[in-house]
Amino acid sequence: MPDSLDVSTLTTPTPPVADRIPETIEQVGRTRTDYYHWMKDDNWQAVMKDPSVLRADIRTYLEAENAYTKAVLEEPTKALQEELFQEMRGRIKEDDSSLPSIDGPYAYLTRYRTGGEYPILARKPAADIYNTEAEDEILLDGDVLGKDKAYFSFGEVAHSPDHKIIAYSVDEQGSEFYDIRFKNLETGELLPDLIEKTYGDFVWGAKSDRIFWVERNEEGRPAAIHQYKLGDTDSTELYREPDPGFFIGVSESQSGEYIFLRASSHTTSEYRFFKADEDEPTPVLIAERETSVEYTPEHWGDNLVISTNEGGAVDFKIVTAPLTAPGRENWTELVPHEAGTLILGMDALKGHLIRLERHEGLPRIVVREAASGEETTIEFDEAAYDLGTSVGYRYDTTEMRINYSSPSTPSQVFDYDLATGERILRKEQEVPSGHDRTDYVVERLMAPARDGVTVPVTILRHKDTPVDGSAPMLLYGYGSYGITISARFRTTPLALVERGMVYATVHPRGSMAKGYQWYLDGKLEKKENTFNDYVDAGRYLIAEGYSRQGNVVGMGGSAGGLLMGAAVNQAPEMFAGIIAAVPFVDVINTMSDESLPLTPPEWPEWGNPLISAEDYDTMMAYSPYENVGDKPYPAMLITGGLSDPRVTYWEPSKWAAQLRHEAPDAGPYFLRINMEAGHGGASGRFEGLKETALEFAFALAAVGKAEALDLTD
Repeated sequence: MPDSLDVSTLTTPTPPVADRIPETIEQVGRTRTDYYHWMKDDNWQAVMKDPSVLRADIRTYLEAENAYTKAVLEEPTKALQEELFQEMRGRIKEDDSSLPSIDGPYAYLTRYRTGGEYPILARKPAADIYNTEAEDEILLDGDVLGKDKAYFSFGEVAHSPDHKIIAYSVDEQGSEFYDIRFKNLETGELLPDLIEKTYGDFVWGAKSDRIFWVERNEEGRPAAIHQYKLGDTDSTELYREPDPGFFIGVSESQSGEYIFLRASSHTTSEYRFFKADEDEPTPVLIAERETSVEYTPEHWGDNLVISTNEGGAVDFKIVTAPLTAPGRENWTELVPHEAGTLILGMDALKGHLIRLERHEGLPRIVVREAASGEETTIEFDEAAYDLGTSVGYRYDTTEMRINYSSPSTPSQVFDYDLATGERILRKEQEVPSGHDRTDYVVERLMAPARDGVTVPVTILRHKDTPVDGSAPMLLYGYGSYGITISARFRTTPLALVERGMVYATVHPRGSMAKGYQWYLDGKLEKKENTFNDYVDAGRYLIAEGYSRQGNVVGMGGSAGGLLMGAAVNQAPEMFAGIIAAVPFVDVINTMSDESLPLTPPEWPEWGNPLISAEDYDTMMAYSPYENVGDKPYPAMLITGGLSDPRVTYWEPSKWAAQLRHEAPDAGPYFLRINMEAGHGGASGRFEGLKETALEFAFALAAVGKAEALDLTD
């Protein structure tokens, strides 16, 4: 792309054409040619921190793409976007707040002000926890801190155990490099202490005089855990991870007595721990890492309680280990493995152990009494729903919170008494513009895949939307890293559902919708199952009358964007449009670049094409960028963020250029790169809604439901 390009000339419907400069790459006895390798700035690490240093020819190209998208997609749908935005905003309670959570003398909460973009962190006396008339004390005001900033995002926010200081990490670029600052809550003044360019994670020591934080190195990876004592000039390194394929993190036990240091890949973990009140801590190893063995510890009385897949427990079991000798040889089974019932997580309180499971595809809560071992199961009866637990700050308590919602039922938060089983509804999500759950139908279907397995699908539609093939459908999917898209209440899809679209979410292999084995069957050499499941589910829904071929909009982000790219290569005729947000579509090149932040840690998920010809061939068979051809592709909206460290800006940019070259008569293809944000898009709750409004306007245009723009031809 020449430096002299005049972006103003792109107000006509003519897409920019990127230069093709061949770059030959050889590895594991294979050769490929990348014609758009030039879009990756050699100085990309600096660009993540300061986008102004982006190479001029790349900036010119990206701005040209943005100008084309603005002229052809954004401007014609401006009124529709505003209508969608106002409608979605109208479903948000602007001055909403979380339920306060007690910690000692205070109850801490997060709230928003009307019109505010960012959260406000506050507290009030514990005695006033449910007194809505009691004024709170503002600790951090996100609207003030983020004012006039193009991007602003809190990372970790935590008050000290003595309640005198609040520490918080902030990212002001979208690159996920966080600075940690400290505020004196007695005087309201910022302390001079500052820790720069961290991973964002930290926890307080028990004495309130130090934090333990995670370093982010120049490659953008979490590299070491440090101790910083307030007033010091330097931090003390406690642990440095030698393997670039492992992420590290730090956490505090629910009891507050111990600090845990985590080193983990997607399939292997290792923990160390020490007393939270130690001045010179020496972390103690719990159990050495063992390939494909995961474990997560908590402190519970005189023991550690550990969730693990050790010993072939595919869906996990729970064991205990003495604090004084926590090695694997001393693990004693507490909750046995039950195939098909996946243990998702656990909370340890003094008298109870709480675990969240997924059983027969739906979540449930199981409460175990410490003294007797008796268990109580908490379930709900909708066809599809989301369930979560929260135990707040306290350890010696019999109270927990349950958060429940479904695609049609707004969030409900209950206080649950573990001793008596009493359940009190404390908060129900308000939808200011009005919401009647009986207007909507929620269904859970099992779609047959080509190899005989059945794939869960969650359906949300308006009760008046017919199931006769006439309705357009948005088909959402993800399917990687074991992440399962929950069936929780989201206000944004209602904007499409109210306009007659069926909103379907596919839960393909690669997620954990049907247990951990479901995840294992959708990764590495089995990754094609994810794409096949999604396509087969779409075809099943069409056959069942939820939509028709050519009237489906596919949508997914990040690894879900990979799913979009692979699915549209496989079945372009099924789709009217594709929304691929920050899509991981340049798989083979990214997994071959060891300098990128996520590449070594991602090899257990995707394979390592630098050393394995088999992994290389597997990736080449499905990588969207490598498999673009002259096909009848639908209209596509492809987005990215210039400072995104997870899916770098050049991945969507290269893919869009390749689509235009290989299938110039298909599409159209709209590339939109946010020049001031990263992986999550625009910061702020309303600025983010504007991006959603554009995506939904595109979806409606793709199925002929946008008056100002019709992309169906």
